[in-house]
Formats: sequence, structure tokens, C-alpha cells
Amino acid sequence: MGKMYSNEENILQLIALLKAHGIRKIIASPGNTNITFIGSIQNDPYFEIYSCVDERSAAYIACGMAEESSEPVALSCTGATAARNYVPGLTEAFYRKLPVLAITASQPFGRVGQLFPQFTDRNIQLNDIVTKSVQIPYPYSDEERWSNNVKINSALLQLTKDGGGPVHINIATTFSHDFSVQKLPNERVINRYTLKSEMPSVAGNKICIFVGSHRKFTSELEKVVDEFCEKYNAIVLCDQTSNYKGKYRVLGGLVANQSDYYPNCRKADLIIHLGEITGSYYYFRNTPVWRVSIDGEVRDPFKALVGVFQMDEIDFFKYYNKRKESVQKNTYLIEWREEERHLQNQLAELPLSNAWLCQQTAPKLPQNAVLHLGILNSLRSWNLFDTNRAVYSYSNVGGFGIDGVISSCVGAALADPNKLFFCVLGDLATFYDMNVLGNRHIGPNLRIIVSNNGTGYEMHCSGSIGKEFGEAADDYMAAGGHFGNKSHNALCNFAKDMGFEYLKAETKEEYLNHLEYFVSEKTYQKPIIFEVFIEETDDDIAYNMTKNMVSSAYGTTKKVVKNVLGEKGYSGLKKVLKRL
Repeated sequence: MGKMYSNEENILQLIALLKAHGIRKIIASPGNTNITFIGSIQNDPYFEIYSCVDERSAAYIACGMAEESSEPVALSCTGATAARNYVPGLTEAFYRKLPVLAITASQPFGRVGQLFPQFTDRNIQLNDIVTKSVQIPYPYSDEERWSNNVKINSALLQLTKDGGGPVHINIATTFSHDFSVQKLPNERVINRYTLKSEMPSVAGNKICIFVGSHRKFTSELEKVVDEFCEKYNAIVLCDQTSNYKGKYRVLGGLVANQSDYYPNCRKADLIIHLGEITGSYYYFRNTPVWRVSIDGEVRDPFKALVGVFQMDEIDFFKYYNKRKESVQKNTYLIEWREEERHLQNQLAELPLSNAWLCQQTAPKLPQNAVLHLGILNSLRSWNLFDTNRAVYSYSNVGGFGIDGVISSCVGAALADPNKLFFCVLGDLATFYDMNVLGNRHIGPNLRIIVSNNGTGYEMHCSGSIGKEFGEAADDYMAAGGHFGNKSHNALCNFAKDMGFEYLKAETKEEYLNHLEYFVSEKTYQKPIIFEVFIEETDDDIAYNMTKNMVSSAYGTTKKVVKNVLGEKGYSGLKKVLKRL
């Protein structure tokens, strides 16, 4: 057989996606670094290739060709200073919004700054030559293959986004001499849709609308979402920060939290993704994802994105509601609700822990209260047990760090003195942000629960690397011994000095004795800090109890395979099965 495609995986990914996105016109400038790319496409009759020695002229040729043909046009050049010669033409394309794709070939990226000949750093671009620039290394892992796929898709979609414009892809080569690959890989294609596009059909019988962190749903948005759920057998899968309170809400944290149990309700035919970062680690197998966001950006937390809908959420649901008239019994909602009830009934008595505090407190928060949750143990625990529908919840999941939890809640409480604001967080997050407790503007509508286990639980929890170090994790990985070493006076004295009422509990009985007072709708004279002293080992017991309640055939099989192959062999098997 004659030469066909290079065996370099990133080159194959790029070529497959160029074809999938309909990009066929390419202007090639000679060189060695881009031979694995050019040598591959010149054997494929799909591509329409032109040669131009001068990269400056090549970029301007691309401008004229893109303008006249109304198609994206790609450029390809070698290493060294070749890409620098694209700058004038790309500047022209930038200000005229022309879809010119500069594909620059590179030696491995780790050579930056190491005095390798014919190598220039292309990590940073001028402000007005491209609208997006991505770096595509040679992939040595599944994570890198996924990342390359997302970045290439994103770059190609950017060529026509918001009126269009030039884009840069810098792709590394290993200088392979092997051009024996006869078939391109089946790369996932991500498409972008607007209301002017030909929109795809909703396929499948079980549709999951997954909502990450989201502002409070307007009545109009909630109405069109509920109508969609009625017509398409859909649910709205939420965490505490989703802030959808309609009749199709499912707080699925306890179901999704199971490590060895994968019930049928977790199998959806389509996920419609709204909102931003979530604190719930939901996992779906082989389920295509549509992302609906006005920004039209490629966001792929489920690693299964196939469609980006650049439009307002209300417009999206209105469009699909018009496409279907019939209303059906929502069997998918029933399936989730039954699973939820089953697990809640199965849950044994938890020890005094963050999860237990949530279990006792969530249903008792007063109507129209606002809840702010700390990262991560508090947020994770509160995602297992729902509040009443009139409580809205927030968390600093944007940066996803422990700082600023109380400050964010204070800001919200100052904005509406007539509402009660509750903040739940751990001891580290509290001491990290305790300066704000001295702010003179704080009013009596603020109430804080501090779960004090004297350390950073995330570095001790089952499954973490720190867990393997036992108590030694507190030396430098976690934070045992800081902030008074679980002192019973440090926060108490500070809170009282700052004008707070201070409550304390060391047992379940003490907590329950204070709970009705703490969550009361009554207006008190002072803000309240309620400190609960918890053993880190009890937090871990509760964590494992909520994760390992039930085992399915899937979970049993997983355990048997792990026992036979070991953790390393099991991970290798998973990688093989993913590719099948």
C-alpha cells in the first residue's frame, strides 16, 4: 500500500475534525516540521491544497480566498520564524472577521526556552491577530486525547462564532516517518447551534436536564422547563446551587454518590447541561451532552459534549416545546423519585458528622431563607438531603476554594436585611475568612454553622492520597493543630467579642436542643454562630456510609475484577474498554 496518513495521533485527530467541520481549503508553505500534516492530507482527495513559499503571501491569499468562497481557509507552516510571517495577514483577517485558520507545526512544547534550533515559543499571541489560540501536544494518555479533541473542536467552531475571525492551532510533531495509517479515527464532533441553525431533534426516552451552579430561575424559565419535562419525559437533576425549584426537580446526590450502585435512573439518553460549575460529581455512561449557554463556549465537564447551543435558555426550551405537542406521563421522574426514597429509607443512623448535621437541618430551614455552603465537605453533604423548595442555595464554586465563604454570605445578607441567611462551613474555611466577622455592618439576619473537626477532611477522606498517610497527613498535607488545635474557646471568645450570639454542641443531643432556636423565623437581636465539634473519623464513617449503601451487579463485577487484576490492571482494562 502507498503512503496515507501519519501515525501521529494528534495529526490524525486534527485531520478527522477538519473534515468533520467541512474545512477543505488549505494553503501549505514548505518545511519539515509540518510534513506529517501536509504529507497526510495530500494523500486525501477531500482536501483542496495550494502551495505558497512565502508565508506572508499565504496568509493574504487565505484572506482573499475566505472572502470570495465564504468558507474557512487553513494555513500550514513549519517551525522557526515561519509563523511570524503570518502576522500581517492574520491582522487583516482579524479586523475583517475572516475565518482563516493558522495551523503552525512545532517541535515538542517542552523545548520552550531550551535553546533548540529552529524552535520558537508560540504560547502567547498578539491581541489582534487571532480570536483563539490552542496548543495541541502529542497525546500520551486518554486525558490528553480528550483535551486535544475539545481544543480542536473549540478552535474550529471559533472560526465562525460571533461573526467569525482567525484562529490559531499550534500542533506538535514527533517527526514520524510512518504514513501507514489507512483510516482516520472516529473523533467526536462538537457542533454549535443558534436559533438560525437547523436544530437537531431530541432523541431518546429519558432526558436529563442537568443544572450546575445557576442564578435563581425566573418564573418564565421555570415554566418553559417544566413544559419541556412534560413533553419529553425529562427531569431536572440538581445540586444545592442549581436553584431550580420546579416540580421536576431531583436532588440526586445520594443516588449519584453510590460508588458500587448504578441504577437504571442514572442511564439517560441525552443530557442538557445548564449553568456553571457544580459541586456534585455526577457520572453518566456514554450519554451525549448538549450545552445551552448564551456565551456559546465549549464546556465539557462530562467529556461527552456534542452540541453547543448559543442562545438564551428560555429560547432553547421554547423552541423545543413548539416542536412537540403531546404530553406524556413522566416515568423518568417516577424512576428517580423511587430510587431516592429507597436510598433515604435504607440509610442507617449516621454519626455526629457534617452529613448528619445536614440531614437534621435541611428540612427545617425556614421558608425563603438563603443558604451559603462551604467547599467541599459541607457542599457535598448538603447535596445529599434537600431543603424545602423556598430555600435558595449558593456556594463559591467559581474558584472552588475554601476562602470567602462567610464574606459572600455576609454580602448577600447585607443586600436583603429582611431575609434570613444561613452559612454552613468547616473550621478551616471559618478561620480563613474570620476577619469579616468583625465587619460593623453585619446584622442579626446572619446565622452560621461551623463544623469543627480540627483538620482538613478532604485530605483524610477515603479515596484521597492523604488517607494512606494516616495521622501523618496532618503534619503538612492537612491542617491538624492549627487555629487553637480544636480549641473550645477560640471561636467562642472571638464571636462574642464581635457581637455574635454563640451556641455550641459536642453531642447530637446538644445539637438538636439548639436546632429549633437556631432555625427559627423569629428575629433575634444578634447574629448567631453555632459551633459543632466533630471527630474527623466520624466524618469519614458518614462519608463511607452514604457512598456504599447498595451494591448492584455493576458494583459487584467491578469489585471482583479489581480483586483479580488489582487497581493498576483494572485501570488498564477500563482504558481498553473505552476504546472499543
